[in-house]
Amino acid sequence: MGEGRRLKRLQEQAVYIGTFEPDFEALSDAELAAKTPEFKQRLENGETLEDIIFEAFAAVREAFKRTIGVRLFDVQLMGGIVLHEGDIAEMKTGEGKTFVAVQALYVNGLAGRGVHLVTTNDYLAKRDSEWTRPVYELLGSSVGSIQNMMP
Repeated sequence: MGEGRRLKRLQEQAVYIGTFEPDFEALSDAELAAKTPEFKQRLENGETLEDIIFEAFAAVREAFKRTIGVRLFDVQLMGGIVLHEGDIAEMKTGEGKTFVAVQALYVNGLAGRGVHLVTTNDYLAKRDSEWTRPVYELLGSSVGSIQNMMP
């Protein structure tokens, strides 16, 4: 697929994720948290990550709004999709790489396998895991960081 077509597809998918926003905004915190076991059950019942990815990204977007006060931009949703697909998304400093990663980490963690993000910067690993912890916790997940020279 050419880059232009791929970009158009990603933009359409980000807009589609946005169509779930009113429904997710209407959920209580408990109902939003209950989406994680619902997604896991759907996977156990035979659906795939691709079947639930857009709803799961909408859940992450809503969790960011409620816990950190940040609404993910469509370009950040697009970056999350790219990471989920196993590709690399190049982003400049300040464009929200941490936000992008959380989406892909959450969605892929739903399958019941541990998910790891590797970075060479101990400071950023610790800072970002602490910063995004409320997002993960609202969604019933956990986050941690391993620092260089930890026993």
